[in-house]
Amino acid sequence: MKTTKFLSVAALAVAATVALVGCSSSGSGSGSSGSSNASASCAPSKGKVNLTFTTWVPNMDKVVAIWNKANPNIQVKVSIVANGNSGTYQNFFNELKAKQAPDIGQVEYDTLPAFRVQDGLQNIASCAGVSAAKADYSSGLWNQVTFGESNSAYAIPQDSGPMALYYRKDLFAKAGIPVPTTWDEYAADAAKIKAMGGYITDFAKGDVNQFAGFVSQAGGQWFSTKNGTWNVNLTDAASTKVANYWQQLISSNEVNTLPSFTDQWNSAYNSGKDWTWVSAVWGANTISSGAPSTSGDWAVAPMPQWTAGDNASAAWGGSSDVVFKDSKHPAEAAKFLLWLNTSKEALSALNSAANLYPAASTGANLPALSSGLPFYGNQKIYQEFATAAKNIKPFTWGPTMTQTYSDVSDGFGSAETGQGTLLDALKTGQTKTIAALKAQSIPVQ
Repeated sequence: MKTTKFLSVAALAVAATVALVGCSSSGSGSGSSGSSNASASCAPSKGKVNLTFTTWVPNMDKVVAIWNKANPNIQVKVSIVANGNSGTYQNFFNELKAKQAPDIGQVEYDTLPAFRVQDGLQNIASCAGVSAAKADYSSGLWNQVTFGESNSAYAIPQDSGPMALYYRKDLFAKAGIPVPTTWDEYAADAAKIKAMGGYITDFAKGDVNQFAGFVSQAGGQWFSTKNGTWNVNLTDAASTKVANYWQQLISSNEVNTLPSFTDQWNSAYNSGKDWTWVSAVWGANTISSGAPSTSGDWAVAPMPQWTAGDNASAAWGGSSDVVFKDSKHPAEAAKFLLWLNTSKEALSALNSAANLYPAASTGANLPALSSGLPFYGNQKIYQEFATAAKNIKPFTWGPTMTQTYSDVSDGFGSAETGQGTLLDALKTGQTKTIAALKAQSIPVQ
């Protein structure tokens, strides 16, 4: 399921005096400030429990009905709303301030830090089954909800965006070009395709989250946090390598630079102007809907690698489910979320009802994800993504991603017109991100 890549500025507004802290809990489950690694006591509640759950996953109510039928003492009421960037995040922040937030909410991975710095999440690591659930996820996905800390879990991963290479197998075959397995081969193919009047791909200035995936695959890390203090490094060795790589393709006019998900962008893929797209699993539907005349001509392969023989992947998009700070029932909320996001029963229902690609490894064996798709020549493409999901590199998001995305995107746009470079954009983004953190009294090195 495609998740949006940009977050509303208002939703990420952080109180000027807030410090980065975790959430602890009394036996009743009400949250209070504590140390960043403090975990809720997560004592079960007495008697029947009613939970509220806000999400934008379509048909989630049908899935939750399965739980409610089997669990009369833990009932979940679902509210299906607009996605986070369309006002739901802002509503969550308003509700947290008014102490009227739901027990459970859907939050995208790159938005989690913003809720945490506002002390809006419960650390549910000590709730029954949560720590053990780590085995159900790749280290990269689990890192998204733990911020790389021990004894912490601020959410349960829901869906994932493992990345792979979508490519026009008919065009590659006709040109006699092998499918690239390394980034060096990809660059060499870009020159060949340009000579034939096409582009190997599109580099959209707005897709900073995709670029972050490239950096993650290369082993980079833009953000880290220790003892409540953030470190920002958008120009580490991996980020510099990735920026210089794509800058060369841009400078050589070997990649298209159309805004993504537009009619122009769709037309470039539908007409065969653009040959590949390194994207997430949700991109399968994006291509099939945007380039319908190319049905049967596409295939999926692993992301190109920096070193031949490696199998590193990354994520673009994806959501988690959190237990908000003031929930009185973290134990029951965690129990429900573990069922929703790790059980075959729930994952099968989510895939059938909402085309959700599960984050849990259990979901890799769902029948719907092991079938061939006609648009992709009956290739079982989800098997490629299942493999990619196991090899996602850890990547931590910062607490002011909206501004970071915006600043870097502006710089990428300048680079595409020859006014500066991608590396310049990262340097500017880093400087402005650090300034934004300081302005909001968020500790930063």
